[in-house]
Parts: sequence; structure tokens; C-alpha cells
Amino acid sequence: MQLQPIDPHDASPLIEELDAYQSVLYPDESNHLDSIDVLRADNVHMLGAYDDDELAGIGAIKLFQEYGEIKRVFVPPAHRGKGYAKSLMAGLEQVAAAHGLAVVRLETGIHQQQAIGLYRKLGYAECDAFGDYVADPLSVFMQKALRPNKALQRTPLRDAAEL
Repeated sequence: MQLQPIDPHDASPLIEELDAYQSVLYPDESNHLDSIDVLRADNVHMLGAYDDDELAGIGAIKLFQEYGEIKRVFVPPAHRGKGYAKSLMAGLEQVAAAHGLAVVRLETGIHQQQAIGLYRKLGYAECDAFGDYVADPLSVFMQKALRPNKALQRTPLRDAAEL
């Protein structure tokens, strides 16, 4: 398995499969599906997990000033149980840490118990709605504290008195 940055257009078959899956589970007002155009924004990084040349999973992270938001993590049934989702989550967390963020958050649905279980195993805990989300009985909001990668952050300027 190999993780690499991916253009959301190249992930469109998996995005469409995820949309179809979630549309059966939740009403439109409880589906928070970012479009390909949103996923191509400057503050979004998308990763693909590859099994040889086959795209076996996707995930994205939207970077905000105070946190990163995990979006669109999906592994088709044929590739589940092989560690792709766990690797995608680790890769997305690394992106957030490399940008100096100390917290990552996500929203998932109550009917996705396997995903919720994975997130808990990875250290995520339930939290209140965040950003533009509102409380929804069909949503589960989770977050995890990270250790930002200090080596990749800019060093703050010293005060003149320290020189």
C-alpha cells in the first residue's frame, strides 16, 4: 500500500460511491458532503491509498487556523480490513501536524459504527459540534489532540530585548 496526494477529480469514482452509500443512511440535511470543487481548495489536502495501481481508499483534511477537519475518508468494501483507513488517518494527521495544528476534528454518522470504532481506537473522543456544524442527532463529532511538527513550523521572531 502506498499513500500519496491525489487530485479530487481522480478520486471521483470513490467519492460517488461514498455519496451513494451515505445517501441511503442519512437524509440530505444530515449529509455533510464536500464537493470535488470544495476538496480542490487551497486549504484542503487529499490523499489516496493505492494497492498497486488501484485506488483503494481516500481521505482529505481541511486546514483551518485552529484545527484540521478530516473529510471523505472512504475505503470500498473490497479493500476493507487491510489497514487502508488507519493509514489514511495517520497520513491526514501528519499533514495537520506539519501545518502546526494541534487538533484534528471530524463529523461522522451514527450508523457508521465501524468508522466510529476505528476513530476511538486511534485516540479520537466525542466533542461538541464545531465550525459551521449544528448539533444533529444523526451526527457524531470527534476530535484528537496532535503533537504539531515543530521542525516544519516557522520559528517565531525573538523580542529585541532577548538579542
